[in-house]
Amino acid sequence: MTETLIIPGLHNSGPTHWQSWFEERLPAARRVHQADWERPVLSGWAEQVRTAIDTSVGDVWLVAHSFGCLAAVTAGFDRPGRIRGALLVAPADPDRFGIAKVLLEERLEFPSILVASSNDPWVSASAAEYWAAQWDSKFINVGDLGHINVDSGHGPWPQGLGFFDRLRASR
Repeated sequence: MTETLIIPGLHNSGPTHWQSWFEERLPAARRVHQADWERPVLSGWAEQVRTAIDTSVGDVWLVAHSFGCLAAVTAGFDRPGRIRGALLVAPADPDRFGIAKVLLEERLEFPSILVASSNDPWVSASAAEYWAAQWDSKFINVGDLGHINVDSGHGPWPQGLGFFDRLRASR
């Protein structure tokens, strides 16, 4: 059985966020919870993702947003054999959290798509493209969609589900 792990960012993803919408629609999907949604600490958040991977019955898909992308990638370097692929949406800029030097600048060993916006207040399109290149993720710039969250009008997000379907079809 393959599970989909939903990995939110800072403040979690509320009930009207696209990640919650995905969680309701995808079979065998579950959210990775953090000890403190208001204080992102990469090592602790990545450990929660690793634990979720380790407690899954089979392989997993990762669907991450914002700071959750950084936790997913960090955990992914430790558990590549268990991950079928990752959809990384609107990753937070590691420089904003002072952790760019902590992130590995190497290729992920599983397929991934990094979706970014041209006007995301949490990461510039050029920084998102840089990290996509480092991780060997397919980079998709969706234009002016802000942080691709509820505040920017993204509750249900069929386009994002289409990106996830594309990722799953690539495996």
